[in-house]
Amino acid sequence: MMLTSAPRLQTERLLLRAYRLDDFEAFARFYGSDRSRYADGPVSRAVAWNWFAAGAGRWALTGYGAWAVERGEDGAFIGIVSLNHPATPDMERELGWLLWDGFEGHGYATEAAQAAKDFATGTLGWQGFVSYISQDNHSSVRLAGRLGAKLDAQASKQGEPDTLVYRHSVPPPPA
Repeated sequence: MMLTSAPRLQTERLLLRAYRLDDFEAFARFYGSDRSRYADGPVSRAVAWNWFAAGAGRWALTGYGAWAVERGEDGAFIGIVSLNHPATPDMERELGWLLWDGFEGHGYATEAAQAAKDFATGTLGWQGFVSYISQDNHSSVRLAGRLGAKLDAQASKQGEPDTLVYRHSVPPPPA
């Protein structure tokens, strides 16, 4: 199945949905701040726009991409979760997540990332993928562990020596 836009995924407390134009301000604010240091930031508004558009457009090119994470109780746009397309041959498919300032500590990232992981394995049939995480991003390291990912010290780090690679494996279906 080749999807051309982000499907809506509902969890107990969240809605994962396609980006909307009005989401860009929060996205640009995050990527313009020091908080984005573990996600290749901070960057200019122009670069943030290119990344925002790429996350949305990746669906049409690869059948997967980024979702806006919306809190169900009030519709707040609280972050993103994504299935990323490799940019170079040594990179693997990736599950990534980001929460905007003030939304941490409620389990939202775990809930959103688990929904994206379930979509990758169940709908797309991915057998395995990774999360690239800065070694200093302790909260994302803990989240990868909650998702069942294991550190893979042998995996390519995309030329980034301070990057850890956490491998998400999928158990084979029952016989």
